[in-house]
Amino acid sequence: MVDLAIVIVSYNTRDELRDCLESLQEAVRGFQHQVIMVDNCSYDGSAAMVRSEHPWVHLVIELEHNGGYAFANNVGLRAVGYGPGGSAALAHLQPEALPGYVLLLNPDTVVPCDALRKMLAFMDANPDVGVVGPKLVRKDGSLDKACRRSFPTPKVSFYRLSGLAKIFPKSRRFGRYNLDYLDVDAQADVDSVAGSFMLIRSGALEQAGPLDEAFFMYGEDLDLCYRIKQHGWRVLYYPEVTVLHIKGASSRKSSRRAIVAFYSAMRIFHRKHYRSQSCFLANWSIDLGVVLLCKWALLRDRLRPAQDKRVASA
Repeated sequence: MVDLAIVIVSYNTRDELRDCLESLQEAVRGFQHQVIMVDNCSYDGSAAMVRSEHPWVHLVIELEHNGGYAFANNVGLRAVGYGPGGSAALAHLQPEALPGYVLLLNPDTVVPCDALRKMLAFMDANPDVGVVGPKLVRKDGSLDKACRRSFPTPKVSFYRLSGLAKIFPKSRRFGRYNLDYLDVDAQADVDSVAGSFMLIRSGALEQAGPLDEAFFMYGEDLDLCYRIKQHGWRVLYYPEVTVLHIKGASSRKSSRRAIVAFYSAMRIFHRKHYRSQSCFLANWSIDLGVVLLCKWALLRDRLRPAQDKRVASA
């Protein structure tokens, strides 16, 4: 049985992907694994680079159109046996059983050589944990706040959209979205970890199902964790492992589309999980707030010099 299947979705991130795979090649030593790289219709030669420089990668799938992050990850998940269609592409590599764990990994990460061993050992020792994520840090050493979050309930969304979360980040009431009041080096049960490095137990993924392809980019990790928690699994932030996340390597290449996708994901998540439970005024306020913030973010992005283009922060 395969211990771990790793799905990496890449969109014009050839150089970052090269560094990621170089780190991953060391990190996967010592256990049975499959690595599937899904190229989301890149034009920078990412797939050719992987085939040429990293022939140990088990499967490279080149998509004919960019259907979004969730869509591409689901293609990779189907290749290892999840969902309809099975795993014909990897029939020569695996038995009928699904891998014990699946890792969704962004190409703009650098994985320490002992990271996967520690993460798998943690999951083996905690059978009630469905998802675990490491401490993610940026190139400057700062915390990537997306690595531990609460769900954007109407109340949490209001605190974030109103600016209260930014004004009072250490407040247990107002700072709940990014959990800024928690010690960054303390293990904690959270609502969601980041899809850039999300280790998922096979049983939890089977119960929750694949990523929701209504999310083009952003929000699909929150949604998956929400559904996994609905089935009774725990989601853990595990800072014993630290992973470098360059962040935005692909989305920055199309900052306008990334901004729209970010705010669209907020509306999709709210509509899917909270709209029916909220009053008209709350729904109207959240919709309006998201639209106004999106327009403001687009205006700021338009006024920035090209070299300073960036995407919204999760």
